[in-house]
Amino acid sequence: MSRSGYYAWLKRAEKDSLREERDYADYLLLKQLHDRRHGKIGYRGLYMEVLDLIGSPMNHKRILRLMRKYGIVTKIRTKNTYRKLAKATQEHRTVPNHLNRQFDQDEPGKVFVTDITYLPTRKGQNVYLSCVKDVATREIVAHHLSTSLHMDLVFQTRKLEEHLNGNLHPEAMIHSDQGFHYTHPAYQSRIRELGLVQSMSRRGNCLDNAPIESFFGHLKDHVEHRSALDLSEVRSMVDSYIDYYNSERKQWNLKKMTPEQYRSHLIAA
Repeated sequence: MSRSGYYAWLKRAEKDSLREERDYADYLLLKQLHDRRHGKIGYRGLYMEVLDLIGSPMNHKRILRLMRKYGIVTKIRTKNTYRKLAKATQEHRTVPNHLNRQFDQDEPGKVFVTDITYLPTRKGQNVYLSCVKDVATREIVAHHLSTSLHMDLVFQTRKLEEHLNGNLHPEAMIHSDQGFHYTHPAYQSRIRELGLVQSMSRRGNCLDNAPIESFFGHLKDHVEHRSALDLSEVRSMVDSYIDYYNSERKQWNLKKMTPEQYRSHLIAA
């Protein structure tokens, strides 16, 4: 080997060694943040966590490369197996899909989506969770838990009224699937009293209500409901997660803000 070739090889080896050291140091940081979220955070979430922690960003492509290099794997949520309670009777009425997947909203309080999911406990009992989400801000503005599927589960209009605080958008709408609760005359009457237009997904098409389905998926990733003994424990877990989701969990598509921060941002704009 020539002298120049030897020194060129030596220089490359030194660079490679320094790069490996930097990679490993950054990996340790990412692994710590990943473990803190129990493996349920992706590269975008890690980007925002790093930015919060050290005050400067780590390139998202670098994060992806290090995750692949060191085998940092994000836990993927399973498919939602929720099924509708029952077919609507003749007394029940469906309404048109006014929302029509127009999920790109920029006015808080204009479009809400709602649905029900179930959270099994350690003893095999199902706890049912009903939520209302603001599509523009992605904020959960009302929720209720119950061990039964009675109509009280979806009667959250008081909580929604408290959130609106008298500021009802002139085109305010609430969208759901065609489940038993939402086609029920009592529910539809309460929605009209609140001044909301009701909208429904097409039959059997969960993508028409994707924003709330996405939230339920993230919630089930983080809430260890199968370790809970009863409704009280599940309620504590869910309340804690929703507080975290609304006020602490920054989202990439909300300009890296939390839902509450993004609502203030939209109102100020």
